[in-house]
Amino acid sequence: MTKSDSAMQPAAALSAEGHSGRRFEALVQPIEDYAIFLLDPRGHVVSWNRGAARIKGYEAHEIIGQHFSRFYTDEANARRWPEHELEQAALHGRFNDEGWRVRKDGSMFWANVVITALREQDGSLAGFAKVTRDLTAERRQVEALRLSEERFRLLVESVSDYAIFMLDAQGRVVSWNSGATNLKGYRPAEIIGQHFSVFFPPDEIAAGVPERELRRAADLGRCVNEGWRVRKDGSMFWANVTLTAIHDADGRLTGFAKVTRDMTESRRTDELEHSSEQMKQFLAMLAHELRNPLAPVRNAVATMRLMTAQSPEVERARDLIDRQIVHLTRLVDDLLDVGRITSGKIELRAAPLDLREVVKDALEAAQPFTAARGQHVEAILPAAPLPMTGDHTRLVQVLQNLLHNASKFSPDQTRIVVEVQLAGRGVQIQVRDEGRGLRPETFESIFGLFSQDRSMPGPAENGLGIGLMLCRSLVELHGGAISATSDGPGAGSTFTIRLPLARASNAAHVDLAVEGLISTVGQTVLAHDESLPLRVLVVDDNRDSADSLAMLLELKGHEVRVAYSAAQAREWAERFTPDAALIDIAMPEIDGYAALRELRTLEALSHTVFAAMTGFGQAADIELTRAAGFEMHLVKPVDVLLFDEVLARAAARRAARVAWTSSHPQI
Repeated sequence: MTKSDSAMQPAAALSAEGHSGRRFEALVQPIEDYAIFLLDPRGHVVSWNRGAARIKGYEAHEIIGQHFSRFYTDEANARRWPEHELEQAALHGRFNDEGWRVRKDGSMFWANVVITALREQDGSLAGFAKVTRDLTAERRQVEALRLSEERFRLLVESVSDYAIFMLDAQGRVVSWNSGATNLKGYRPAEIIGQHFSVFFPPDEIAAGVPERELRRAADLGRCVNEGWRVRKDGSMFWANVTLTAIHDADGRLTGFAKVTRDMTESRRTDELEHSSEQMKQFLAMLAHELRNPLAPVRNAVATMRLMTAQSPEVERARDLIDRQIVHLTRLVDDLLDVGRITSGKIELRAAPLDLREVVKDALEAAQPFTAARGQHVEAILPAAPLPMTGDHTRLVQVLQNLLHNASKFSPDQTRIVVEVQLAGRGVQIQVRDEGRGLRPETFESIFGLFSQDRSMPGPAENGLGIGLMLCRSLVELHGGAISATSDGPGAGSTFTIRLPLARASNAAHVDLAVEGLISTVGQTVLAHDESLPLRVLVVDDNRDSADSLAMLLELKGHEVRVAYSAAQAREWAERFTPDAALIDIAMPEIDGYAALRELRTLEALSHTVFAAMTGFGQAADIELTRAAGFEMHLVKPVDVLLFDEVLARAAARRAARVAWTSSHPQI
């Protein structure tokens, strides 16, 4: 090689190097999304592209020659972070960093920075290439997502009534909130990483239920289920579970979100409501089945009363049977009333009344029971009327229950006092007995359903424990209150009822007077009708009930025909033309409703009084018979006075028809 050739090599190298630099500058200069510039070995800016001007705000002539530390915050400069970056780049050849940087106007942006060391051919440091990207918008999105996730995490963590946790694609627990700890008993460290099948009963695990739930959620996106689940301590709870599949942006299954709620109490409540409804239906059916056999027994007793020349022994036996029938009927009615009250379906038929009449009717209703024990009942009533609005029948039921209670828990030959007196703007009724008394701790509890005080000495007749509960419920429905007191064992008991009184008015007195007049007229008509023979059709598939009723009515002097089916009723009606028809509802093949429709087609029966006889006596049953066209609803076993009322109505209708015919002979 000649000397001239040797001299030409460095010149060529410098020319090539300059050409390469110009090419680099031409390449990076137009780029606007990245700040790309060069630093000398000490960190001074030696080049500046368009992206650097846009991102950092400096023009080339403003920044070239300046130290790059002016892009850093005071805090970063204080800890010599710019120098650290250059040292690391020089040491390792490259340094990556993210952090806040400062623009010319003092505003901040979040930068992603790559610093690359540049070296000469001999390995000496020539400077640095620096690439900066503005990631402020991306950081805001990431931060917003982080905050959102944090808020969601805190929200989920704060939920204590629901177990909310995540599963991976295989069903292993990957997150766990406080509600899950409360519900299932596991702490996060104990359950994270475990397969969620640990929450299932062994038989369901063996049957593959957990895996089926995962597959269903993966296929459908969501799976909702209810069933028994197992806590850490082995106890079971009824769970409502929602399992939701989670997918990534490419649609790949990444796991599941699971929400579990303890529904044990709700399920128990549903079961109780279902059982309660079944019990009400059972009680209604039981009442019907009990009343049917009681009906012929009561008819037979009423027949025995009409017969003369009976021995004292027979009369005592007859009265004993009658009392027990009344007692059984009361028990059936009380059971049904409990069902109505607990379901909120009992209704009061409120009307103006005189409370003194309520007391008198209750005393009369309880008289057979108290008389059988030789007990004397004394009534202390004010002379003036006690007008109020209420359900006469229900108030009589309350007092009758209290009198039965007093009689049952008192020795024979003792005294029971019913005292009524005004108390402020209301009225107070007290029933006092000389019986076994009450313990103070039972003053309130005895009004509970099926509640009894069996620890007290005294008569062993305990009953069902529902009478006082009925009394309280019915009194409270009238806007009143009931309480019990006693001086202790053997000192008797006092039950006190407080009821609001209606304001005295002429209208109230007129209503009461009219009711009294109607009652008197009714009794007169009834007494008169008993001497008039009527044609009566009895329709009942229960032969004992039908025959005993026919016997009773015949002894009263009436002409009776008995039909044991609806078809027989039609045959008799066409030939017999009854003034009154007593029809059983629950007959096979053709029931009482269909029988009534058939009989109503006969023109000769247009004046017949139709009364339904049934073992069902709830309000809905009465509405059904009324809607079907029955004029009266008689609940078995039927009180003889109600039969008399049917006959009185039939006699009055026949008398009116005869009177009209007599006054219109030409028609």
